[in-house]
Amino acid sequence: MVTGDVLPPSLAAGAGYLLARAGGRAISELNGALQDHGLRSRHYTVLVVAAEDGNRSQRDIGELLGIDPSAVVSIVDDLARSGLVRREPHPADRRSRRIVATEAGHTRLAELRSLAKAIDEELLGNLNAAERRTLLDLLRRVAHD
Repeated sequence: MVTGDVLPPSLAAGAGYLLARAGGRAISELNGALQDHGLRSRHYTVLVVAAEDGNRSQRDIGELLGIDPSAVVSIVDDLARSGLVRREPHPADRRSRRIVATEAGHTRLAELRSLAKAIDEELLGNLNAAERRTLLDLLRRVAHD
């Protein structure tokens, strides 16, 4: 916003607008930081899930993260080509494959987490520790009712 601009009251009071604006800013900044690594925010989130819970199928990851199944296939393909994840037979379902982070994926994720943390710090810089905890608790309730 241009300095001095004031949002119309209906937008300033609108949770949907404010959440979308904050989310858009967060994704834009994360995408900018990940660009040098040839990744985008969706690659990062899928890599996190593969590293922290390597027992999920592509479909499970899509449902968890709210990503369209066809987009998940493309994201996993990108990560696999980069050597960051691999598809393995799923022990509970022979028809599906689980997505697992490789050693290179874990190493890259350690680097990327510091970028994501720095962006979070910048985004939440105007909030004290208690306000951050409250905001994150409320966002979790809204995002995953």
